[in-house]
Amino acid sequence: MSHPASPAPRRIALVAAMLLALATSGCAVITVASTATSVAVTGASLAVGAGVGAVKLTGRAVGAAVDLAVPDSNTD
Repeated sequence: MSHPASPAPRRIALVAAMLLALATSGCAVITVASTATSVAVTGASLAVGAGVGAVKLTGRAVGAAVDLAVPDSNTD
């Protein structure tokens, strides 16, 4: 009767495959978290840009209203 080959190489291969799977799944989690952070920062940046644009527009409207309400001091 012959004995089967030692299971050690198989166990090493299995452990190596499991470690590789764990390592790459961790990278995927980091990548997803990084992408989510990037999207959030981009959204915040767009919100700030819209807020600045709204303030500029309001300032222009107030300036135009003041120009219409206050007569010019230069009369030729």
